Amino acid sequence: MKKGIIALSPIIVFVLFYLVTSIIAGDFYKIPITVAFMVSSIYAIILFRDRPLMQRINSFSRGAATEQMMLMIWIFVLAGAFAHSAKSMGSIDATVNLALNFLPPSMIFAGMFLAACFISLSIGTSVGTIAALTPIAVGLAQETGTDLAMMTAIIVGGSLFGDNLSFISDTTIIATQTQGCRLSDKFRVNSFLVFPAAIVILVVYFILGKDTHAPQQVETVQWVKVIPYLTVLITAICGMNVMAVLTLGIILCGIIGLCTGGFADIYAWFGAMGEGILSMGELIIVTMMAGGMLELVKQHGGIDFIIRQLTRRVNSKRGAELSIGSLVSLVDLCTANNTVAILTVGDIAKQIGDRYGVDNKKCASILDTFSCFTQGLIPYGAQLLIAAGLAAINPVSMLPYLYYAYALGVAALLSIIFRYPKRYS
Repeated sequence: MKKGIIALSPIIVFVLFYLVTSIIAGDFYKIPITVAFMVSSIYAIILFRDRPLMQRINSFSRGAATEQMMLMIWIFVLAGAFAHSAKSMGSIDATVNLALNFLPPSMIFAGMFLAACFISLSIGTSVGTIAALTPIAVGLAQETGTDLAMMTAIIVGGSLFGDNLSFISDTTIIATQTQGCRLSDKFRVNSFLVFPAAIVILVVYFILGKDTHAPQQVETVQWVKVIPYLTVLITAICGMNVMAVLTLGIILCGIIGLCTGGFADIYAWFGAMGEGILSMGELIIVTMMAGGMLELVKQHGGIDFIIRQLTRRVNSKRGAELSIGSLVSLVDLCTANNTVAILTVGDIAKQIGDRYGVDNKKCASILDTFSCFTQGLIPYGAQLLIAAGLAAINPVSMLPYLYYAYALGVAALLSIIFRYPKRYS
């Protein structure tokens, strides 16, 4: 027990340091999240003294530069370059004006949520959806006087819908593979949980949007400048790789910007891309430090400790389902990656499910839903980090407004407690 808690202590140090210092300061913006991760990372390297210092640093570095970490960083770099290029040449303003022309003010919240749900369901990635829609959400928030953190949280919430439900989402594929069921069966079970939560939140956004005021004057839409965003959305929906999508968007921004005078010359375009990449610096640093710290936690048995503690007292089908949901959530907190969390506990969840008679389709749904719910709420997860980076806000500021993530967690928990859907419980 003591060894397991010690292995998890770097995460505890991070949470306590960030929360306590922020509460003392009375402002969550006072303490940079990078500093909190630096402190907890140094603590992790000092704590695990079973190996020479350089070996510990090397382990930290391997965790910070895994294949998945580097993939995320590439997406962050391209997203920053695209977002800033689009902003500099007027693409974001044009897209915002298009939305204001076609959406009544009362429909802006619900419309953005529906757009994020549809795109994430089509492309199967929450990060790609957030990268595409967050700059538009930021522009709409500025034009309508809406709270920026809330508007950004709407996009994050909608992106979780598809991440959890899409047939081509990596979490869906891994959850079904580890539990030995078909994608269509898992979709059927998951839809009983996800659609009611999405409908409730959509109604909430309709109600909240009733008092949203349109700007006094909406400028004429410059259609040619909307092309980069339309292209990004359409190619993403068609299933193109997210990095290829963002690269195509960057090229289109440059061509259209140079042709319309949005960029004075090619060097202005290069400068915009450079500024966008630099704006992702904090996000990239946090991602790498989190990966390194969590690798040390994993190597020293922190995740194994969680698994042992949650599975030792299971004695019923309901208890088995609750333990599977808790297990994948806690591992997700420790890895900041819902795909890795499902991979880590998938086989164990299968064993628990088989032992206590849990339907494998329900088990796959629980794994995916709880991991997406948790992933959507951790400030150091890729989803909140990239949304915060593109919106230039603190990721913690979005937590009160992530209504869909909370609804998703409640729906998943209620499905276990009340044995719903009955056919699969």
